[in-house]
Formats: sequence, structure tokens, C-alpha cells
Amino acid sequence: MKIKKNLVLLGMMGSGKSTIGYLVAQKLKKRFVDVDRVIEKEMKNSIAEIFEKKGEKFFRGIEEKIVLKTLKNNDTVISLGGGSFVNEKIRKEVLNKNISFWLNWSSLVLLKRIKKNNNRPVVFNMLDNEILNLINLRSKFYIRSNYKIDCDGMTKKQIVKKIKNIYENI
Repeated sequence: MKIKKNLVLLGMMGSGKSTIGYLVAQKLKKRFVDVDRVIEKEMKNSIAEIFEKKGEKFFRGIEEKIVLKTLKNNDTVISLGGGSFVNEKIRKEVLNKNISFWLNWSSLVLLKRIKKNNNRPVVFNMLDNEILNLINLRSKFYIRSNYKIDCDGMTKKQIVKKIKNIYENI
């Protein structure tokens, strides 16, 4: 039997990677790893606290180490942080040895979701147009994923079913 590659979810903060990842893992009967939760557990701080105390550069270094370690698993559903796929080492590893899905939403939906949550340190003091610029910038990296799931107008259940069907037919 062929070992299935990891299923990796990527996309902007607020795109639902953690929720969808957990549900996909349940449906596929696989282990689920939310990289942001692993970082918080290892660092004994929230992502926001890590940013505040140590800065983004420190966080990105820890993130790279943990993501690359997590990607060595097989047959796991992995939810990456919103900025992870911008990192070239992470992106190459994801694309070389895993199956990646970009949870894509319209910029306005993402903006609304991002602004609802105060635990997003990257965008904490950003204006709407700066957040929209970040969405556009990161989308240039996300587009390189194996599969793009256009989520606007879809329920969680529909998104999960679409990802499951694609993954099972690879």
C-alpha cells in the first residue's frame, strides 16, 4: 500500500485552516496538526505574545523549524500559519513532498474575518488597505499550491467534502 503524503492547508489568517483541517482529518481518519498550536505549546505563549515579546523575526524562525519538522510526518493533515508558505524553505518542502490546498476567499470576506479577531499580531495596527495589500501579496505565494479551493459561498461541510474527494482521488 502506498503511503499517502501529508495534506497541507494554507491560506490567509481567518481562512478557516484550523477548523477545516480538523474536520478533514476526522473524515479521513488522520492525525491533525495545527502548526500555530504546536508553536504556542512549545513556546508556552500565544502567537500574539511571541510577536509582542520576541518580534516577528524570532517567531518566523521558530515557525520554520516546527513546520519543517511537522512536514516529516506522513499521512497527516497539517494547518499552516498564514505566513508560513511565504517562507521559501517551507514552500519548497510543502510542494515537493505533500499535497497542498489553498483555502481562497475573496479579499473582502477575509478582511471582515481578520478584523473580527484581535489575536492576529501581523495585522494588529494595520489599516484596511494595508491588510488588503497583505492578502494580495500572500496570494502570489498561495497560488503555487497544488489545489485552490474557492470557498466563497461554500459551507464548511462542502469545503471539507471537496478537499476529501480531491485527496482521495490523487
